[in-house]
Amino acid sequence: MSAPAKTASSIKDVARAAGVSVATVSRVLGNGPVSEALRKRVEDAVRATGYRPNLSARRLRSQHSQTVGLVVSDIRNPFFTAVSRAVEDAAYHAGMRVILCNSDENPEREELYLRLMQEERITGLIFAPTRATLDRLDRLDLEFPVVLIDRNAPAGRHDAVVLDNPQAAAMLVDHLHARGYRRIAGLFGNTSTTGAERHEGYRAAMAAKGLVPAARFIAPYADAAEEAVERWMADADRPEAFVVSNSLFLMGVVKAARRMGLSIPGRLAVAGFDNEPWTELVGPGLTVIEQPVQEIGRSAMALLFERLEQPDRPTRRLVLAGTCVVRGSTGARLEAAD
Repeated sequence: MSAPAKTASSIKDVARAAGVSVATVSRVLGNGPVSEALRKRVEDAVRATGYRPNLSARRLRSQHSQTVGLVVSDIRNPFFTAVSRAVEDAAYHAGMRVILCNSDENPEREELYLRLMQEERITGLIFAPTRATLDRLDRLDLEFPVVLIDRNAPAGRHDAVVLDNPQAAAMLVDHLHARGYRRIAGLFGNTSTTGAERHEGYRAAMAAKGLVPAARFIAPYADAAEEAVERWMADADRPEAFVVSNSLFLMGVVKAARRMGLSIPGRLAVAGFDNEPWTELVGPGLTVIEQPVQEIGRSAMALLFERLEQPDRPTRRLVLAGTCVVRGSTGARLEAAD
């Protein structure tokens, strides 16, 4: 005679075993903000009870699919790859699935994917929109909450997790100035609030040092940065250093310098954003702002869960600090380089 089938444990069983509420268990599963001791207690209870979320049952009980939508601007950008991994990990632990879409900073594709999210009846969306879509986002009458990443909404209309972009860009300018550089040019993206905020920090830091800003806004692609550098370095009053606002631009600047025979930092200092593995291996290593990518992804999921539990709470904007990782690409300026 076969043994009776084991009854699957429920989230209530986990809550009872841990001595906490069901809401607390949900928060832990979604990597929400709880103490480490409480998180360990709930995770121990999950293992002890053998709990696994039943997505099919949840879908039958709910109008929503227990799916998180994630729309990023360019999955080739290692920043978004890392953030996407953090979001997916948090969703998995919460028993939710992720629909990942790549917009290529194209408002038409963003509109298409927003319609897809509506059709899939997602539980919530984590989104890095273009400025064009962001300006009309609150007029789209979406049926799910939205948490922004890497992009800022005006007047706090949406929950958001962002880097302190002005402060991070200013750190790069201050560092280059301290190393003796004065003609510091900036390359910034032209489709998002992120590029605008980094330009703001760059411009303010240059003005504070009594320097003249020289900034250009370009399309968010490495080859656009490459072309901009080649044109710029052909000028008589060419820059001594570049501040670039993302890792794709950083790659373009390095490629242009190599093709033009410009040594880094002998003829050109370079500093940018995102501490990707390749930035440590190129030449003397590239000075970069390291973003807390894991924290950005986890915090976005935590804000989404908070919004689902408290739909009417005021919006929250988490501003995280970057870290300046100094490497050889911003070595002290040599007079002989003029």
